[in-house]
Amino acid sequence: MTTTAQLRRAALDLPEAEEETHGGMPAFSVRGTIFASAHGDEAELRLPADAVREVAGALSGSAPMTRGPFVTGVRVPLAAVNGQELNALVARAWRHCAPVDLGECYDAALAGTAATDLPAIGKPATRALAAAGITTLDQVATRSEAELLAMHGVGPKAVRILGEALAERGSSFAPSPAT
Repeated sequence: MTTTAQLRRAALDLPEAEEETHGGMPAFSVRGTIFASAHGDEAELRLPADAVREVAGALSGSAPMTRGPFVTGVRVPLAAVNGQELNALVARAWRHCAPVDLGECYDAALAGTAATDLPAIGKPATRALAAAGITTLDQVATRSEAELLAMHGVGPKAVRILGEALAERGSSFAPSPAT
């Protein structure tokens, strides 16, 4: 069983994802196109029709979303999916809605073929940063230590190594947001 917090985390870990409010509920967009939203105890995900049929057939309680005669996505009860399944569905919805160039950059980062100047921080941390669109130390410097540690796969050791690499360049992490 997952929660709206897991949906939020999965969505905001994707490149250029932003949170907004749509109909009083949290929604997540990429370059102005909503790809996921939360409605009570359900997630709404924009997916192509073939993926909607696949998901609706595989997950209990899931149902296609339509606008007129067009299938626009799928509604998934959060209780019907585990965290890994939700992460994969959210990434799939993001990929469906993201511009082609952004999707290609994301794919290259995940495949490890993107240009990067990151130090060796381990595969899980590298994948987590790539999933968030972070492939350079300059991009790391725009995040606080707390933001990096909140990413699944990025631990204290990776943050320490990144901090040392930034310090060697005369840079540092962004300040933590005020609470």
